[in-house]
Amino acid sequence: MKPSFSLPAGWRVKRPSPLIALGVVAALAAGYYVARPWIVGDGEKEASAVSGGKREGRRRGFDGPVAITATPVRVADVPVTIDAVGTAQALNTVTVRTQVDGRLIKLGFDEGQSVKKGDIVALIDPTLYQAAYDQAVAKKAQDEANLANARVDVTRYKKLAASNFGSQQQYATQESLVTQLEAQIRADQGAIDNAKATLDYATIRSPIDGRTGIRLVDVGNILHSSDSTGIVVITQLQPIYVVFTVPQQFLPAVQKAQARARAPAAALGPDNSSVLDTGVVTVIDNQIDQTTGTVKIKATFENKGLALWPGQFVNVRLTVDVLHAARVVPSSAIQRGPNGAFVYALNEDETVSMKAVSVGRQDEVQAVVVSGLEPGEKVATTGFSRLVDGSQVRVMEPTADRGADAAKRPRKEQKSEAGGEKRGDVRASPQQR
Repeated sequence: MKPSFSLPAGWRVKRPSPLIALGVVAALAAGYYVARPWIVGDGEKEASAVSGGKREGRRRGFDGPVAITATPVRVADVPVTIDAVGTAQALNTVTVRTQVDGRLIKLGFDEGQSVKKGDIVALIDPTLYQAAYDQAVAKKAQDEANLANARVDVTRYKKLAASNFGSQQQYATQESLVTQLEAQIRADQGAIDNAKATLDYATIRSPIDGRTGIRLVDVGNILHSSDSTGIVVITQLQPIYVVFTVPQQFLPAVQKAQARARAPAAALGPDNSSVLDTGVVTVIDNQIDQTTGTVKIKATFENKGLALWPGQFVNVRLTVDVLHAARVVPSSAIQRGPNGAFVYALNEDETVSMKAVSVGRQDEVQAVVVSGLEPGEKVATTGFSRLVDGSQVRVMEPTADRGADAAKRPRKEQKSEAGGEKRGDVRASPQQR
């Protein structure tokens, strides 16, 4: 018979706390979750294959050939250019002012109108100047009449003096009077010319071919020859200058090109690709700016389409030479790495190989390959994120208009298409990758 166990006096049994029980249950659940892969075994893998088969299949879709576009190396003549930023300047700028005082009674132009040399721009009240001109003309007519009478008297006195019916002194005096009247007529003619010029100044004409700006004075105002504001500013837009600067190290190349013929220059738009107008270099400044190390160059443009405007900032591309029979590839084909520039060349077995190249001139469109490629070889231009040396590829035709077509499709189609690309749709175009 087992001996009975009794607690000491004053002791009693305590029930377990609910918080402790709850913690034990949570620990058991966590242990089961961690050990579940070893307990369940392959059954979980089969369930995972059933439930997540789509995602796994999409991942395996990237294991195929890489879709790329490729372009052959071509041979072309590549111009050697210098890019700069210039400012358009009017060939001539004239502030039209009055040369006489008077009231402005008429403006002969509309603001922004093209005018020719000699066209009437403004008219000053000519009343006073017309009167002065008429007085000068009348004064000459009066003196001419006196001269005619004096010449008749000279002839008469000459005959009287020859027959001793008149004195020689009277004849000499009359002959001197004729000389004085002849001089007076010449003075009258000068006064007429002066009055005529002053009267002509009342009609203000354009001194150049150009375009008027905003008028600086209104009809009815009293104008003075001392006014500094003027009536209107006329600028000559055709042809037009573009002044730009190039670094001094480019000066020998510009001088060499200018010695052969006037170096061609192109004015480009803000996108640095669209040509606004073409012209030629006309002036190379005779000194280098020591503060900036640049030299000013002035080019003249016909500006037939008025694409250039005085004060406008434009990009200028100056052509100084041409590289003949150069090997050219798109700039997008040139990649940069730790060892320098390289390209992915397309092999006959539809794989790519990394080839180190030496690049000469390069812009945003094309690059000149000095060495490393031969004409006719194809190089990849897209898909570089998944390319490595020896990758299997699938060459696709470039679709330059796809972006424009996508913009015309409904937004739902664009979203579904974008969603397919995010899930790894291998049929997406190379440009969208």
